[in-house]
Amino acid sequence: MLTIEEILETIKMVQEENLDIRTITMGISLRDCSDSNYRAACRKIYDKVTRLADSLVKTGDEIAREYGLPIVNKRISVTPIALVAEASSVENYLAYAEALDKAAAEVGVNFIGGFSALVHKGFTAGDTNLIESIPEALSSTERVCASVNVATSRAGINMDAINLVSRVIKETADLTAEQDSIGCAKLVVFANVPEDNPFMAGAFHGIGEPECVINTGVSGPGVVKSAVERNGCADLGALSETIKKTAFKITRMGELVGRTAAERLGMPFGIVDVSLAPTPAVGDSVAEILEEMGLERCGAPGSTAALALLNDAVKKGGAMASSYVGGLSGAFIPVSEDAGMIKAVNDGALTIEKLEAMTAVCSVGLDMVAVPGDTTVETIAAIIADEAAIGVFNHKTTAVRIIPAAGKNVGDQVEFGGLLGRAPVMAVSSFSAEKFVRRGGRIPAPIHSLRN
Repeated sequence: MLTIEEILETIKMVQEENLDIRTITMGISLRDCSDSNYRAACRKIYDKVTRLADSLVKTGDEIAREYGLPIVNKRISVTPIALVAEASSVENYLAYAEALDKAAAEVGVNFIGGFSALVHKGFTAGDTNLIESIPEALSSTERVCASVNVATSRAGINMDAINLVSRVIKETADLTAEQDSIGCAKLVVFANVPEDNPFMAGAFHGIGEPECVINTGVSGPGVVKSAVERNGCADLGALSETIKKTAFKITRMGELVGRTAAERLGMPFGIVDVSLAPTPAVGDSVAEILEEMGLERCGAPGSTAALALLNDAVKKGGAMASSYVGGLSGAFIPVSEDAGMIKAVNDGALTIEKLEAMTAVCSVGLDMVAVPGDTTVETIAAIIADEAAIGVFNHKTTAVRIIPAAGKNVGDQVEFGGLLGRAPVMAVSSFSAEKFVRRGGRIPAPIHSLRN
């Protein structure tokens, strides 16, 4: 049970420090929707999603009103569509994306994730078909999100998959050029993807998950920043303890909301993801937490160490608060979605290379990074490969959500609006990795993956 003191403290967090439940995400298995007739499969998908998620938005809104706790998004994740659509004879999976989009619109959710393929060790025909369908799918739907897992610590890095998806990223950017290449903001390339992540654009319903499940994602950069502020000049050990205790309180709120939603919807509760997910709003920034720790600007020397402390303390606090912490859980550092990150880039403090170093100790990777539209497919592939290597060799999740903004150059801005925010176009190295990435094949798994 929550005490009166905890309730009052939570009210303060909501009113003054931007605490919110970032998402309630319903995971739905579509494995029983496969059909050799793609039209029949799409009907099954639409019917199942709309039936199970019919009350999701209503329930989330009711809980938000009762608890006085903002629930920003209600979302759905589904079985990777490559697995579902492979039973059909069609090669273009656009119809599946359209069915998902129509169902998401019908139930009123913000996004639906799972137009996805798992190709860390190779391709099936369905995997290839899905990846090739991504540009058209993301450019012609509003709510559908896609992801591709190209590497794991046990399988290594599938360079052929990275090369293919890099071409797809460029095509998606071109097809959505009139919207600042927003299609790429709905596509994530993963290493070591978690199967229970409630955050978009990378959410899907893993094959080890139940028929349906409720996962929640919390967010509290403003709360953590305030706690660090109040900590004054305490040493780093004491600072870590403060962040840990704050993450504990945030996680308790997330699990309470998740379990309540699951009970009312008649579904099992899955996990609470305790990631610090920023927004473009002032005061809701991971970069500003790092600066409150003592950095002049995020990206300065010491940024990686400060982020490591933050990420570790958040995970420890979450683990103390709940036995069902999952997803990504830590600190996100998306450029376009974080006002402090945007300022750091514009001030020249933060580069892609420094961001890459920071991803070795945070919860995702190069996230919502805009680069010039003329960035080559090979350079994008090399950037993804670098990030995958960090994940594979450190046994952690990493990801890339990169936007080669069509027609844009370094210093220009892309505008997405809402939680996706805006991003300055960042410089990439002018030196080529073309010969390296075109070798293809699979980079073997590291020796420490042999743990059986």
